[in-house]
Amino acid sequence: MADGSKVFKKTSSDSKLSIYLAKRDYVDHVEFVEPVEGVILIDPEYQKEKKVFVTLTCAFRYGRDDMELIGLSFRKDLYVLSCQVYPPCPEDQKPLSPLQEKLKAKLGVNSFPFSFNIAKNLPCSVTLQPGPEDSGKACGVDYEVKGFWADNVEEKVHKRNSVCLIIRKVQYAPEISGPAPKADTTRQFMMSDRPLQLEASLEKEIYYHGEPIKVNVKINNTTSKIVKKIKITVEQVTDVVLYSLDKYTKTVCSEEINDTVSANSSLSRTYSVTPFLADNREKRGLALDGKLKHGDTNLASSTILRPGMDKEVMGILVSYKVRINLMVARGGILGDLTSSDVFVDLPLILMHPKPSENMTRGCGN
Repeated sequence: MADGSKVFKKTSSDSKLSIYLAKRDYVDHVEFVEPVEGVILIDPEYQKEKKVFVTLTCAFRYGRDDMELIGLSFRKDLYVLSCQVYPPCPEDQKPLSPLQEKLKAKLGVNSFPFSFNIAKNLPCSVTLQPGPEDSGKACGVDYEVKGFWADNVEEKVHKRNSVCLIIRKVQYAPEISGPAPKADTTRQFMMSDRPLQLEASLEKEIYYHGEPIKVNVKINNTTSKIVKKIKITVEQVTDVVLYSLDKYTKTVCSEEINDTVSANSSLSRTYSVTPFLADNREKRGLALDGKLKHGDTNLASSTILRPGMDKEVMGILVSYKVRINLMVARGGILGDLTSSDVFVDLPLILMHPKPSENMTRGCGN
């Protein structure tokens, strides 16, 4: 636009309908979700005989498109809002936002505003990463704004007579976080009257995408065994809570450290690990933040559940944990044959920071 405002536009294949939106990321602020406000431009030919509707749909898709015929694909509309934009209905009329006023002034009398308020209890956009052999729409939760020409809102519409634009519902890390995660374990071995103690903690509860995760590790080895290796992994846990009850755990970052802890000695050290999507591009089913058609994305943000929320409505729940694993063995050539693992898990919240007020930042940045 002339004033420098960025506008997203999508036009139907027959060029009769065009949707204009100010943005494609809509933020869930916990207390409320930013409204979806836009304008649809309607060709005068479409202003005859039939009506024009705009819908907002939150849908859950599980299984590839080509699996629908054998009953292995599932799609459920979790939330649908609709409004009749032409002829305008008095009950759908709402005050225009500044951007809608500018767009109407620019586009003229054939443009009509629409506005939707997304419910607070809906999931954020999530995409399950497809495998190399997969085709069609990706599994996950997505939001779609659709404009179409029809006799009524329930009518099955030809693709040529409609225009669809995918948007994302995103959530940023809360400004106030809880206590830093901490865990410890004590392992008693056979033929040893003294234990091995492992204590681990994170420096904070919430980390941002791309930020190094600081892991504090303390080992007190009072046994005759040797800690030969320390392994730190970050695991993504994805719960598909609607339709299938599948649960996937995938390692998104793994570091092996060759620090040793001899018998009757100790170690205290801080390690750093950073999970990146770039290192996990081939992992089918990995949860990603909802991906727009031409936009990049990242590992999915942790799901934040409000008290009283229905987990099933969320479709997909995403969480993370950091595992600190010690390989403990006897000394000598045969030590590795009798090695054992000692580990603890730490919960991790992985999200985006809230952008500053004067900065527009997409979910994939």
